[in-house]
Amino acid sequence: MHKTINSLIVEGGAMRGIFSAGVLDGFLQEDYNPYDFCIGVSAGATNLAAWLCGQQGRNYKVITDYSCRPEFISFRKYLLGGHAIDLDWLWEITIREITLDLHEFKKKKTDFYVGVTNAITGQAEYLVPEDQSLISIIKGSCALPGLYRDFPEYNGLIMSDGGVADPIPVLQAYNLGSRDITVILSRPAGYRKKKGVSASLSALMIPGKKELAKTMKNRWQIYNNAIDFLENPPADCRVNIITPPQNFEVNRLTKDAGKLDARYRMGLEAAQQVMNHSA
Repeated sequence: MHKTINSLIVEGGAMRGIFSAGVLDGFLQEDYNPYDFCIGVSAGATNLAAWLCGQQGRNYKVITDYSCRPEFISFRKYLLGGHAIDLDWLWEITIREITLDLHEFKKKKTDFYVGVTNAITGQAEYLVPEDQSLISIIKGSCALPGLYRDFPEYNGLIMSDGGVADPIPVLQAYNLGSRDITVILSRPAGYRKKKGVSASLSALMIPGKKELAKTMKNRWQIYNNAIDFLENPPADCRVNIITPPQNFEVNRLTKDAGKLDARYRMGLEAAQQVMNHSA
């Protein structure tokens, strides 16, 4: 009899990632990890990295402290030709002051895939970071096109935010053989993305990246297709969805530390519910 492959998928969403940071810290508190592999995109990838490094509270500090500083999010800086979201500054200071424990990462027993968007083709790619490439790859997965002006490169791959081409990589988990999939979402249950002008405006901010711009315009449909899978999974697949409550009310660029702290605690509570249910 074949063993069921369990997987964990973590959505991104910039500051909305405070919820999954709470969930994963809750798992760490109880040493809970029944997963054979995990896939993260954008902020979800950074949260999974800290989880796999065994660093409870690291990304709470990244989100509620460093990410709330004016050096990180600054539209004034953007108008002057810099980044609206300065990943260079954030990576440099957090790696210096609260670096990831790469020694612990090497000992992990859960396979880790990081979703990135190929900035040339606009297609999703899934990288398997080693200890020496982890920091570079998760940065590429967080490189939100337009708001961060550069495109990080790894082994010749020009990367953009993983949430563009595959924001909830549940189909990838299924294709990798997982038939018991747990997904941590960054939006409350029932959310669906609407076709709007914001993606088209963002696409205008990346001249020369035609395929990436096309993917950005279709992102609403890509997102909703993933939700369709979650709501109606194949008959041979079990899906477990962890979502923030309806009063979550955190957006991509929320900088209210008190609000973020409260939403982190929502994640801790959600983790406890998951563990109680599986006991």
